[in-house]
Amino acid sequence: MPIPIITDLAAAQAGVLRRAALDEDAATASAVAAIIAQVRSAGDAALHELSLRFDGVAPAMLEVPREAWTAAVAALPPDLLVALELATHELRRFHERQARNSWVDFSVEGARGQLVVPLERVGLYVPGGAAPLPSSLIHAAVPARVAGVTELVVCSPPQRATGLPAPVILAAAQIAGVDRVFSVGGAQAIAAMAYGTATIPRVDKIAGPGNRFVIQAKRLVYGAVDIESLPGPTETLVIADANAEPRFAAADLLAQAEHVEASAILLTPSLELARAVQAEVGRQLEALPHPNAQAASEAVSTRGGIVVVPDLDVAFDLANDYAPEHLCLLLSDPWPYVGKVRNAGGIFLGEQSFEVLGDYCAGPSHIMPTEGTARYASPVNVDDFRKVISLVGLNSSALARIGPAAQRLAEAEGLFAHAAAVAVRLDQA
Repeated sequence: MPIPIITDLAAAQAGVLRRAALDEDAATASAVAAIIAQVRSAGDAALHELSLRFDGVAPAMLEVPREAWTAAVAALPPDLLVALELATHELRRFHERQARNSWVDFSVEGARGQLVVPLERVGLYVPGGAAPLPSSLIHAAVPARVAGVTELVVCSPPQRATGLPAPVILAAAQIAGVDRVFSVGGAQAIAAMAYGTATIPRVDKIAGPGNRFVIQAKRLVYGAVDIESLPGPTETLVIADANAEPRFAAADLLAQAEHVEASAILLTPSLELARAVQAEVGRQLEALPHPNAQAASEAVSTRGGIVVVPDLDVAFDLANDYAPEHLCLLLSDPWPYVGKVRNAGGIFLGEQSFEVLGDYCAGPSHIMPTEGTARYASPVNVDDFRKVISLVGLNSSALARIGPAAQRLAEAEGLFAHAAAVAVRLDQA
């Protein structure tokens, strides 16, 4: 079935632009809770048993030795090595501009300020199934490195043939400056990083995408450890005017649609463009390899659509309500419209600045908010891997000015020991 064209706005808002409520998957939650309990109880032994059960291999060593990283880099095709190095460089160059600084404000009343401190140890989860994702490692590791994280560890599933993560993952770990890599995947990897085992150290924060078991594990361990988000299936929303190139619009929709359970939507005031893009999607689907074409066809026909809108203002209103992970502006002059965007993980401006560049080499991390969480969440960035510690160094002048108010507020809250701690100092002064 081709991507549908929708001309009824009410139907679009009730259909393709309306996210279904996320159902609680009781079976997944129960299975993941059992895995977490097993890892907490049996540690490394549980990791070996679970790897054998789910991955078909129990690694001889959970930690991947450095010589395996080095061999993986040496075996990379030269052009792939250059691509990984370029992506790492571009991400570092972008994220180095994000860093907040510590500050202290000195006055006659003393000092106030904040310390911006990197997290000590961060764990990254990198999927490694049929299609290992070295880009996801780089897009999490580089912001963490720029933030100054002391130790960066990676967990990625073992491949059945070797008992090690995919070679391209090991190569990316070395290029991105990771400290340790462990050959363990799934919910058990999240549990190991959250609570620690004899081999895998407990981390302060876990970042990275994964399947529903990984995401459920992140949800369940939150609190024992921080997480960056609960990333869901990828999504893109394209706004195009009548001058957009249909081939580009179709290519951008399909680039996201080939991911499992992805969403791909086009908003345009031009019915002529809508029809041209619909035809292009059909043509380009035929050129994709079978597994990719099957996933993309299912996505555009069931979770995709081309919505014909009255004008671009309506398109931006609908986009803000949808809050997409990726917002692509295929407009003759996109810059004047940036101010209309309130909710998006990333904005991609113009036909030469398309979302796939953001997936790999554009600069910002491609780990962006999904499922409408762009209403309040941000892409992974340097601040995700730092924390703020407040500084208070006040003197007697400040005490005289603000102490009575603090005492009165404490009394109003019924916290009389709080009030007494103020009073004993005011009495002394």
